[in-house]
Amino acid sequence: MTIDTTILCSLLQKKLFEPEGIYYPIWQAMQNDEELTAVVRSRQLHIYRDGKKILILAGKAQPKIIREDKLNELINKTI
Repeated sequence: MTIDTTILCSLLQKKLFEPEGIYYPIWQAMQNDEELTAVVRSRQLHIYRDGKKILILAGKAQPKIIREDKLNELINKTI
């Protein structure tokens, strides 16, 4: 999965892409799950499963869980 990081919040980039970041396990899970897609909007990462939004990750704000999903379990472990 590729994401346009030029418009992604720099703090979110660190949390998502660096191995010590709290969202790094989510990034790894996204790489191995073909049902997931992600779009950058307003410097936040919107994650979809089968076209339905499940999660929004932001740099400073808490993650926003839209739908119940197995990916959300990774958030509960990191926060």
